[in-house]
Amino acid sequence: MVSAEEGAMPGERTFVIVGAGLAGAKAAETLRAEGFTGRIALIGSEPELPYERPPLSKGLLLGTAGHADALVHDADWYAQHDVELRTATTVTAIDVDKHRVRLSPGDDLGYDRLLLATGASPRTLDVPGAGLANVCCLRTLAESDRIGAAVQAGSRLVVVGSGWIGLEVAAAARHRGATVTVVTPAAMPLHAVLGDRLAPIFTALHQEHGVEFRFGTRVRELRGGPDVAQVVLDDHTTVNADLVLVAIGVTPNTALAERAGLPVDDGVLVDRQLRTAEKDVFAAGDVANVDHPLLRTRLRVEHWDTALRSGPVAARAMLDREAVWDRLPYFFTDQYDLGMEYAGWVPPGAHAEVVIRGDEQAREFIAFSTVGGRVAAGMNVNVWDVTDQIQALVLAGLDGHTVDPARLADPEVALTELLP
Repeated sequence: MVSAEEGAMPGERTFVIVGAGLAGAKAAETLRAEGFTGRIALIGSEPELPYERPPLSKGLLLGTAGHADALVHDADWYAQHDVELRTATTVTAIDVDKHRVRLSPGDDLGYDRLLLATGASPRTLDVPGAGLANVCCLRTLAESDRIGAAVQAGSRLVVVGSGWIGLEVAAAARHRGATVTVVTPAAMPLHAVLGDRLAPIFTALHQEHGVEFRFGTRVRELRGGPDVAQVVLDDHTTVNADLVLVAIGVTPNTALAERAGLPVDDGVLVDRQLRTAEKDVFAAGDVANVDHPLLRTRLRVEHWDTALRSGPVAARAMLDREAVWDRLPYFFTDQYDLGMEYAGWVPPGAHAEVVIRGDEQAREFIAFSTVGGRVAAGMNVNVWDVTDQIQALVLAGLDGHTVDPARLADPEVALTELLP
């Protein structure tokens, strides 16, 4: 293995990207599209080519997509664009003073600029029996394959957690004929995100499709051997299981940055250009905690859209181009016959009023969250081609623009008429 200095032509720069997921792959793509001719090393710990994660809980489990559909680029793309892709390779240390990274095979790689796109890891259960076979999380292609193989007609799935990933897997499992029980300490699924008005919609949706909920309880113990067989809850009741999916959130992968002395607080701290405290080190995707210029707060967003779009922003910033991360949070979900998009951000602790436009009972509506008369976020359910208008209303709200709630709720009033 040659060093960056030995492998590069005189005057040629080396950009190293740690994390070969969507954010890292899109950063590499953007570097080439922006005319960078230097060396690009894209390093990922998984053996697969860079891929997108939404299909893991959607198309791959439903059987409507295959591995190739999840790939960011096909295998030939990396060679054709002279991107040095190293899979099954882990970066174990960063020396920011010497501008070098240490790789798991034991060699070093020098860099002129470095992008951290290390993502996040699922939280695990800390209870007796958590190490039993068929207790899993969902973050990788291999884990999606494992779940898909185990979830069949007649099998029993217990989902621990009632967030987006858990509910998407529950929907896919019911589609495949499995029995599904969701265990959550919350009063309703997604309650912390959607609140009292909107969370019941997802409760009813899943109950109509045969999902059983165990609300207000936690897992006390997992029993079985070698495979999990029973989930014991706080009230000492048990749920039989052939597979347990732990879907209780993720933790940003900041250990590498911490060891390098980079400031970390719920992610790697970066400015609006996604630059860390070290001028030649950047971070993007799930691991980046951004000083957001529009929302005027620090924010770390774990969704697909952030990975897709922040990688290119970081790449342009690495090239000293005009690049600022100012995108509003956006995410989507598909569960059964319900498709949803959400854009915007409601500040923690803010008193938000919900305004509904459309038919809530038919699950064809837009739900706006307003704070002080300003639109802070919007969620469109089975209503399409409105995301741009919703985001425009949120941006206007950030500038102080208020909206009459009666007009906001009136489908006869075009959303564009509500803009300043």
